[in-house]
Amino acid sequence: MKPHFEKRIFWDVNFEKLDYDKQADFVIARVFERGDIEDIRQCRRYYGDKKVEEVLLNVRFFPEHTMHFAAAIINKNIIEFKCYKNRLLNPGLFPY
Repeated sequence: MKPHFEKRIFWDVNFEKLDYDKQADFVIARVFERGDIEDIRQCRRYYGDKKVEEVLLNVRFFPEHTMHFAAAIINKNIIEFKCYKNRLLNPGLFPY
């Protein structure tokens, strides 16, 4: 059964044309970044924990708080995330 996500999560795409299976990586990443707890539960039920873990570990960018939250959900160390490694390779300006 397909999950029911709020349109606010996918505010910048055509929600009616969103294909949950073909665009699974995008959907999972967006749900973890902008969804609430119930959205994340539905996402995990629909895709399964193995697929969710695979996608989360390979996302190129997450805000720092989302990265820590995802690490706690899938019980992985933050250094295993691609987005964490990308952040280390591309440090920002020193915050004065």
